[in-house]
Amino acid sequence: MVFFGGKETDFFKLLLDQASKTLEGIEALSRFLETLDPAHGQKVKEIETEADEIRRVLIEEINQTFVTPVDREDLFALSRAIDDVLDYANTTVYEFEVYQLKRADEHVKRLVEILHEQARELHQAIKTLDHYPRLANEYAVKAKKAENTMERAYREALGELFRGTDTVHMLKMREIYRHLSNAADRGDEAANTIHSIVVKRGS
Repeated sequence: MVFFGGKETDFFKLLLDQASKTLEGIEALSRFLETLDPAHGQKVKEIETEADEIRRVLIEEINQTFVTPVDREDLFALSRAIDDVLDYANTTVYEFEVYQLKRADEHVKRLVEILHEQARELHQAIKTLDHYPRLANEYAVKAKKAENTMERAYREALGELFRGTDTVHMLKMREIYRHLSNAADRGDEAANTIHSIVVKRGS
């Protein structure tokens, strides 16, 4: 917590709120991909909008606070990376709608499962970052391992996809796979920033 001008700002709470929304959004994406129910897709969009508002408040607080509990650059980078994960989830919903895809294949479901695992680890890392930084770092390491798993699953998905014959379908699915892989890349950046925060705090 930081006091400035008589105002109390809990940056860790704001980051946790943002991470919670990201986890919630990935869970909604998973439900959407099981049935392609537009209601679940709409839920992802709503959660993404709510998360954007939390990030807006966080950035405003960073700009207005003289002293922050960790480097403001790290706060900004962590918030941005978490936001990007949810943005990619949201884009995945839009792509399914625009491409008029009728189902999510097993590779998509596997990639989202890995992304969900990573989001859980990041949520736990941020939840413990303030008071238990070493534990937070352990969760961040697990989030990075999830990104490695994603990379392997992504390459396997592409390998099978391009053995097909429907070129248009291949191009559509490649974009879906790529967005989910990019989401995990951003999760990896979030984990790196958490590690940086832990190191700088001397824990």
